[in-house]
Amino acid sequence: MPSLHSTLMTIAAGILLALGMVHVLFTFVGEKFHPRDAGLREAMQQGHPVITRQTTLWRAWIGFNASHGQGAILFGLVHGFLALRAPSLLFGSMFLRLTGLAMISSYLVLVRRYWFRVPLLGISVAMAFDAAACVVNAL
Repeated sequence: MPSLHSTLMTIAAGILLALGMVHVLFTFVGEKFHPRDAGLREAMQQGHPVITRQTTLWRAWIGFNASHGQGAILFGLVHGFLALRAPSLLFGSMFLRLTGLAMISSYLVLVRRYWFRVPLLGISVAMAFDAAACVVNAL
């Protein structure tokens, strides 16, 4: 049976995993990430970023959303796996703990500045579980 700190970290990782999966799903299925203004989407499909003409702003938008979701999925899978299968490695490594904390913290900064309430709630809860896991582990 997993320890309390492993369980708490697994919940934090699961939240990031779920958010990433929903993000990828919304990127490719439906129109959740499409602009409400159809003209803007058309302009994005015709426009190119300054850096290259090999893609359009629309294709870059889809790619950025997909890779963003994949990053959250990877984080959730790796941290969840380590929390359940190798907790001594995860909690015994300052590098892994700081990297995880930096990742969730950076998501929290981004969500507060650029996103909306649902991911703010999810990331905040994940951060609380991550912190609780570290505190329980330190006791």
